[in-house]
Amino acid sequence: MNIVITEPLGISGELLDGLCAPFGAHAFTAYDTKPDSVQALVRRAREADIVIMANTPFPAEAVDGCPSLRYIDVAFTGVDHVALDRCRQRGITVSNASGYSEQAVAELVIGQAVALLRGLPACDAAAREGRTGAGLAGREIAGRTVGIIGLGKIGLKTARLFQAFGARVIAHSPHLKEEARALGIAYVSLEELLHRSDIVTLHAPSNASTRGMLGPKQFALMKLGALFINCARGALVDSQALADALNQGRLAGAAADVFPMEPPLPPQEPLLHAKNMLLTPHIAFATEESMLRRARIVFNNLAAYLDGHPVNLV
Repeated sequence: MNIVITEPLGISGELLDGLCAPFGAHAFTAYDTKPDSVQALVRRAREADIVIMANTPFPAEAVDGCPSLRYIDVAFTGVDHVALDRCRQRGITVSNASGYSEQAVAELVIGQAVALLRGLPACDAAAREGRTGAGLAGREIAGRTVGIIGLGKIGLKTARLFQAFGARVIAHSPHLKEEARALGIAYVSLEELLHRSDIVTLHAPSNASTRGMLGPKQFALMKLGALFINCARGALVDSQALADALNQGRLAGAAADVFPMEPPLPPQEPLLHAKNMLLTPHIAFATEESMLRRARIVFNNLAAYLDGHPVNLV
């Protein structure tokens, strides 16, 4: 089999070599930069039987440009950047790396919440500019109501961390989990969650039923002075509506790690110009620990596929 790793997996070359070693009967080609276009991606993968990739888009054009392709091993949880319909038409198997980033994403959400509640950007500016902390008193997580939209594995991990800080947690999710019930998490409608929550954090997948799920109507339902955090998918949120809610003072602050497009962001992106907006360039999943977990999952997926029993299918 000709196996092509089309982009970096966030691990050292030594570790990558060690993970490839048990597959010595197969030919590996690994690239240490992300392809900068679909054409560049096709040039890398056109002879591949198997592609290992992360979050670079793999559209239908790329699928069509790889006539030998039989398996895509996605080093990511979400797969909305892969042309799944075309893969189904071609009979190409697709796996993901579900579970690798739960802790990493949940911890960043907590960090964003603390940064917003304590006004850390303003505090940093005050210290650098020789000012005191006058007028910079913050707020605490404890005693606040946190609404989680999408209570999958990442949402549930986030709920546990917020509860450890003393928050009350409610959730809106299509699937009722006994584990959530055991933690005392109440399932409510989206409207009730937005109305009741001091902090809303989004953890739903991107699909036909969730894209654009938060727009002007939904932000208008949120508590005056509430916070909003998105470490899920940019396509779920109307960026202009969120920016308007911040600039009009309806929301006290927001944080986003994801956007309608992958960073770098264009100058016209509304969230770049919104008040009290904390931005990170799609790094919620990326820790040293999560990258190692991800690589191990990806190569376990590869071994299972080659053994004829693929796992983590999407």
